[in-house]
Amino acid sequence: MGVGHYENFPVASLLCPPNLREPVRAIYAFARTADDIADEGDAEPPARLAELGRFRAALHAAADRRPGGKQAPDALPWSAVFSALERAIREHELPEQLLLDLLDAFEQDVRNPSYADRDALLDYCRRSANPIGRLLLHLYGIGDAASLRQADALCSSLQLINFWQDLSIDLPRGRNYLPLADAARHRVDASDPRTLADSPELRALVRDLVRWAASLMAEGAALPPRVPGRAGWELRLVVNGGWRILEKITRMDFATIGRRPRLHSADLPLLAWRSWRYRPAGFVAERLS
Repeated sequence: MGVGHYENFPVASLLCPPNLREPVRAIYAFARTADDIADEGDAEPPARLAELGRFRAALHAAADRRPGGKQAPDALPWSAVFSALERAIREHELPEQLLLDLLDAFEQDVRNPSYADRDALLDYCRRSANPIGRLLLHLYGIGDAASLRQADALCSSLQLINFWQDLSIDLPRGRNYLPLADAARHRVDASDPRTLADSPELRALVRDLVRWAASLMAEGAALPPRVPGRAGWELRLVVNGGWRILEKITRMDFATIGRRPRLHSADLPLLAWRSWRYRPAGFVAERLS
């Protein structure tokens, strides 16, 4: 899955409000388990899709179950996952459709399509990443239209950052998130991702895609200061972590087909400082040049 087990998103860290740690863990466990079904092991795509179908049935059962009801048979292989998720759905009224959107994205990953253009990739992000942000905002009691738009922009940006960060992993596996229209414009033949190699054309393509991700981050950068309490501070760290990866991609001259840039413990003081002095206006694509 593109988001790399959701490592770009907060997962019940110490900054997460204590009363929300359990539902956040439940959402993460649900997403990671489905991600593993879609992407781990040696099963063929039909088997993966069948397993995700059973996982979807278990989700429906968890969302429909009344207190005291028996566990649905389809949930038995993942009883701990759905026990926690059922409790989160019941106690926090989590929207089932957002969880279903995540499963749609996992099933799309199994089919491993190419993406004709940026709109097609954003449609994937709408289901693979944006539901996480919307679920977290729901837990925080935030639901106004402006905040939802900004959360979508941030989550899509973080998803795209993960794509451009992971080219050295995804392309050799035959998984390609490079929009074909952008690739053609840069004279990069992305029809078979396994054959792609480092080149000035590919680096120019990645540079444009990095700036696209940065522009989306700029659209959503005003959200973290409006999220109250610890959650807002956690979101600042997440956003600055994504921005730091963009900087590292830029400093390696966009050659992520050769190696994957990572965050390290040495980056933490800088991330903490930037989060403390968080300035939404500072997140502009032109800084990445």
